[in-house]
Amino acid sequence: MPETAYHMDIERIKALASAWFLPAAAAAAAVAAVASAVHVLNCGQEFRPGPAAVRYGSAAVERVLIPGGTFFMGSAEGEGQSEERPRHEVTLSAYYMDRREVSVGRYRAFAESSGRAVPRQMPWSTDSHPVVNVDWYDAEAYCAWAGGRLPTEAEWERAARGGAAADFDLEKDRKKLDAYSWDSLNSGDMPRPSGLKAPNAFGLYDMRGNVWEWVSDRMDPDYYRKSPARDPRGPDSGGYRVMRGGSVRYDGSYLRMAYRGSNYPCFRAWDTGFRCAAGAGVAGGYEK
Repeated sequence: MPETAYHMDIERIKALASAWFLPAAAAAAAVAAVASAVHVLNCGQEFRPGPAAVRYGSAAVERVLIPGGTFFMGSAEGEGQSEERPRHEVTLSAYYMDRREVSVGRYRAFAESSGRAVPRQMPWSTDSHPVVNVDWYDAEAYCAWAGGRLPTEAEWERAARGGAAADFDLEKDRKKLDAYSWDSLNSGDMPRPSGLKAPNAFGLYDMRGNVWEWVSDRMDPDYYRKSPARDPRGPDSGGYRVMRGGSVRYDGSYLRMAYRGSNYPCFRAWDTGFRCAAGAGVAGGYEK
């Protein structure tokens, strides 16, 4: 399938339609047609639940308790992309977040236990590298098996911010960005084992770059205008799922804490992975 079909979000298709110099109506039809084709060719059958969830073992996964609290989510007027606005206050209950992205080794244990296949990994990949080529359903199933769930988009952004209200200038402060992330300027387009760069203030590794991370929410570019102020879970409908954090293929503009990527839930790519979350009211961050 052509590279252009594997878009990171609908804005890529819109840009492609504009590049074809199509009239507005024809461009809209082209966007719909390409999006529909990607859905058919890349998605296939809908997800069906696999075996019942089992405990992964708390000693095998490092988790961080993210305290409940209020933070500003999104980008201020005049900053970022339109779907990142308005910047708004969100209050979250406490929750746990995996310290690192889910590794190949951890995913293999899940696959062997559940009878699922391990997606094809890259030639340089080891058990310590983040698992890639996983779709949203793979990520959801793994987290359930591990006794958790995918983080919500709001949980992911609060965890990524590490308690900071504002982002640093990713374009100007290259040295600082290098300390925390693998991106297109320092990675050679190769994801690294999670944890080689500095953690953020919450002690989480690779919240910027390395691999895109699936979250639980469906994508709605206008969701921030109507989302609840407390513990938002995303819209109830929509064909796309949100991806956060950027990857080794992208520069600092995609590694902003407010940047929202998205794709069909059955999308797979060599720079797409995930990490899990869990409610704070469960034993050690795992569901009982």
